[in-house]
This record gives sequence, structure tokens and C-alpha cells, in this order.
Amino acid sequence: MLAKRIIPCLDCDFGVPGGRVVKGIEFKQIRYAGIPWELAAEYDEQGADELVFLDITASHERRETMAHVIEKTATNVFMPLTVGGGIRSLEDARRIFNAGADKVSVNTAALKNPKLVNELAKRFGSQACMVAIDAKRRYVRSEEETRGRAIIDTREGKCWFECSFYGGRKFTGVDAIKWAMEVEERGAGEIMLTSMDRDGTKDGFDLELTSAVCDRVNIPIIASGGCGLPSHIKDVFKFTDASAALAASIFHYKEYTVHEVKRYLNENGVHVRL
Repeated sequence: MLAKRIIPCLDCDFGVPGGRVVKGIEFKQIRYAGIPWELAAEYDEQGADELVFLDITASHERRETMAHVIEKTATNVFMPLTVGGGIRSLEDARRIFNAGADKVSVNTAALKNPKLVNELAKRFGSQACMVAIDAKRRYVRSEEETRGRAIIDTREGKCWFECSFYGGRKFTGVDAIKWAMEVEERGAGEIMLTSMDRDGTKDGFDLELTSAVCDRVNIPIIASGGCGLPSHIKDVFKFTDASAALAASIFHYKEYTVHEVKRYLNENGVHVRL
């Protein structure tokens, strides 16, 4: 049995010298959380399985800053690093890999140009190509809204999930569940699935969204959005087939360490690497 992975996430704003880690609620209400490479070193020491860097203010001018931070981090930590934000081409990806990343994550660029997923997987291998999906619930009000969409029965009613891009600032009309199935076909090796409704709320992962995607694809799914307690991570592993759980706030603000979470999971029958 493969061990479940615990992955801290660093949402980075590279609009300031050297970059800073921030955290929001439902992709808004951003507040400061720390220095990227310092937090990365802490999580490496605590036993994190991987680390995700997301440049939430990506622009061409800031690319060199991000590459520098990744390079500085990669020389001091030994866990795999995934980097996303502003990666629009094979050349962007190559720059990040050269800086020390093990995987790249694409969202906006993939939705605008789905062939990019094929190209990344072909050039660098599926194992290095992650697609991030930021999904928001859309409750069904009429039969017409169900056409061509994957409708899920939830406790709150029937709904589908809409993909957003540009850091959650715009919506696409694309069905998140169907998009997950498409990117798997295009060669993505992993999906980072974030519930926009739960992001930063600490109310727990969206188990219905996570389960719906896990049931339809065969590649690993990283559950993201809503983690506030170790029990939330236990639940996402017990009630869905997620391969990993991503969290930010509970680690950044010292509520729990990665080691404490893993010990709790181990005591509750979840197979993790201690």
C-alpha cells in the first residue's frame, strides 16, 4: 500500500523583494505567513513528503525572482518540490526545472491551451506534469444547467463544479470533473484539486468534490482547500481515494507540525511515512 502524502503549500507573492508566503480565505483576505525558504526548511525537518510553491502573482518580470527562490530552497531541502504559477510554455517549465523543481503545476495556461499538458508530459514526463484545478460549486436551478455537465448529488442539493483561472479571479464555464478526466487523457501525472468554497475556511476538505474526481480518474489526486484539523486530513483519506492532502494555514501559523499530523494519522489507521 502506498503511503498517503502530507504536502504543505506555500502561496508566494513575488511582487516584493525575495518573495513572501501569504494565505487567504476563499482566494481573498490575504495575510502574511513567512519567508519561502525558511518555511520550506522547517517543513523538510518536520517530515513533509513534498512541498508545493504557487506564485499567486505571476508575471514575466517576476520569473527570475521565483527561479532564484526555488534554487535557494532546493539546495537546502531534500523533499520533492512542485512549482506553479505563470508557467505558460515549455521554456517556462524548463527554467523552473533547472532551478531545482521536480514537478511543474499548470492551471490557467492549460485551460487556455490544453495542448500544453500534452507537450509538458511528452517533453518532461507525466510524473513531472501536474494540473491544478480550482473548482467552485454551482448549484443546479434548472434542467438546462445539467446539459454536458457532471452533476453530483450533495447534501446541499445537485451541483456541478466550475473551473476558475487567474488565481480564482475569473471563471471559465468548464466543468472541473470533466476537465480532470481530459487532463489525465492528455498525459498529466497528477491533479491538485482545490475547493474554492473551502479554501482557508478550516471547515474541512470538500469530500464530495474530491470523491467525485477520484472516482473518475486513475492518476493521483491531491486534496486541497479547507484543512483546519488533523481529523480533516484523516477524513479525506478515509472517505475518498485521494493520494495526498495539501494544507497551509495549520502549518504556517504553528497550529500543528507535519510530524504531529502524521503521528495522529498513523494512530488512526492511515498509512503515512513517519
